[in-house]
Amino acid sequence: MASSLSLTTPNSISASSSESLRQHRSIKTCFLAFDLSKSTQFKTNLSASLRTTHQNPFKSSLRIRCSQTDGNGVPAKRTVLHDLYEKQGQSPWYDNLCRPVTDLIPLIESGVRGVTSNPAIFQKAISSSSAYNDQFRELVQAGKDIDSAYWELVVKDIQDACKLFEPIYDQTDGADGYVSVEVSPRLADDTEGTIEAAKWLHKLVSRPNVYIKIPATAACVPSIKEVIANGISVNVTLIFSLERYEAVIDAYLDGLEASGLNDLSRVTSVASFFVSRVDTLIDKILEKIGTPEALNLRGKAAVAQAALAYQLYQRKFSGPRWEALVKKGAKKQRLLWASTSVKNPAYPDTLYVAPLIGPDTLLNCFAGIYYAGPGPSSIYRPWCRSQDNRLKCI
Repeated sequence: MASSLSLTTPNSISASSSESLRQHRSIKTCFLAFDLSKSTQFKTNLSASLRTTHQNPFKSSLRIRCSQTDGNGVPAKRTVLHDLYEKQGQSPWYDNLCRPVTDLIPLIESGVRGVTSNPAIFQKAISSSSAYNDQFRELVQAGKDIDSAYWELVVKDIQDACKLFEPIYDQTDGADGYVSVEVSPRLADDTEGTIEAAKWLHKLVSRPNVYIKIPATAACVPSIKEVIANGISVNVTLIFSLERYEAVIDAYLDGLEASGLNDLSRVTSVASFFVSRVDTLIDKILEKIGTPEALNLRGKAAVAQAALAYQLYQRKFSGPRWEALVKKGAKKQRLLWASTSVKNPAYPDTLYVAPLIGPDTLLNCFAGIYYAGPGPSSIYRPWCRSQDNRLKCI
């Protein structure tokens, strides 16, 4: 794949999306499409986004359509998410997990290639769904404490999801098809505690396609190195700055070098770089400054920093040090764009999605992809979610 990031509404995606909307109005799988009637032509590359991204604001919306069959009565499973991966090199992952886990199947068929989770997601799932009641009662009757009960509920969901994504993991030789589970947030400032928790959780889940999620706190950066050195794949989360991102990359490289493994192909990692929250912070500062020049910069810092993060990724995963690891089968620690939903309703809903399409990256779909009903006053709702916390086609 090309080494530069193509930021845009790629022509190939746009065409296939429009065609899909015309031809498959009764498809039973969910898929998203760019609404080109609301967009301006926008094509650049991420390395140049500092100067071009916001000169050509992407004003399109993303729409998901669900239906039963195509015109010939045959299920139509081809979606723009497949094009996103096959033509642009970006893997869409779903940022949510709840029971029944089989509700992920239509999303997998629609092109989703992995799942991320966190304690907040599980707290909401367990507290708002009756699907956990039977197992929870059994755990209470067995005398389990709160922490033990939580982890047994979570690990079952993670294992079941890993099974569903295992074919993708196998087909891509371990590049995609992962399910992420996070260590306890109480350990964010505990280096050794995080290392032990990651080892324990990895052993407990016991699936080849599980990512142990570790936050990019100062205390946990050394944990990342040690966990990678122990042959455990890691999703590093909550990265907000370039300085911390570089430290995370170095921890990954240090861990690979310290592992002593002759075959590094099964030790992989993603770095979850949070996008929209940067603008949430910087916009407030710009508004306090209040000058026209400052106000004109609102909504631009997040994508600009993401562009620099991608440049850093390209630099760090090249050169003699990296090539020596490649000879042992090492794979790049891919960038995952997280926190891609807009926090300011005045911004286009694709502000943090469209500019970051490109090779060797991942997109957390739940945060950035929305359904828009017909008409100018459409209400945007989370992708394929219902009020009872279960997935369904909208």
